[in-house]
Amino acid sequence: MSSAFPVRTARRRRRRQDPASILGTVLIVLALAAVSFFVLLPVLWMISASFRTNGDLASHPGTLWSTSFTLDNYLNVWSRIPLAKQFLNTIVFAGSVTVLSVLIDGMAGYALARFRFRGQTVLFVAIIATLIIPIQATFIPVYNLLVDLHWLNTFHGLVLPRIADAFGIFFFRQFFLALPKDLEDAARIDGASEFRIFARIMFPLASPAVLTIGMFNLLANWNDLLWPLLVTTNDDMRTLPAGLALFKGQHSTDYGMLMAGGILALLPMVIAFVIVQRRFIAGIATTGMK
Repeated sequence: MSSAFPVRTARRRRRRQDPASILGTVLIVLALAAVSFFVLLPVLWMISASFRTNGDLASHPGTLWSTSFTLDNYLNVWSRIPLAKQFLNTIVFAGSVTVLSVLIDGMAGYALARFRFRGQTVLFVAIIATLIIPIQATFIPVYNLLVDLHWLNTFHGLVLPRIADAFGIFFFRQFFLALPKDLEDAARIDGASEFRIFARIMFPLASPAVLTIGMFNLLANWNDLLWPLLVTTNDDMRTLPAGLALFKGQHSTDYGMLMAGGILALLPMVIAFVIVQRRFIAGIATTGMK
């Protein structure tokens, strides 16, 4: 009887809801649906264009629906460019940068949050100050360095200049500041080394921050066009964004095939975000800004 009473009470409250509140809820839902539609409209057009011919897109570029429907764009995109090879290059490039940057940013953020040493504040301010510098301003000196090292058209030339990130260091520092120091003190009493404390205790506790920074880095490097286009000149070494840029010519653009390749490149990121979305949001919400 006791368990049935709250259920009946909830049902009675739902029946007694004010019609004005119901109308307000409906209007809010409709407004959010309309906003979502306009936000997703470019993606919907992209999906529609990937199944249309170039002639149809040229004659009716602003429509979402078409009388013609074709799968040729998805079938031919694999032969127009080495899509499978470039897909693998993108996985290696974005995955390597993500893993290495999470480790390096995590260790640097932990050191700035927990250790006390001379010049700590100056070092932290200098790291934050690098966020002011546009990354494009560093391309020329880094490119000259890669030329001198003969690292063009190589994976280490693609990956190594991107494995540290000032925002990632700042993000990890703020997260570690929010964790209690009692955990480290207890581990030190038990004889754990500083590296073991970080690897076995603090870094696993920072899993929301790890997933957040990992998702940021994976998304940024997966979609990066300018850096791979600068470092690679061989089609077999290009990543997906650089490879898809080949569909845009000087006088014409194969929009149907370009959209098909864009959809194929988009799917892995959508799947990755769906998998980690809860921890991703938790990582942003629980990062203390001290």
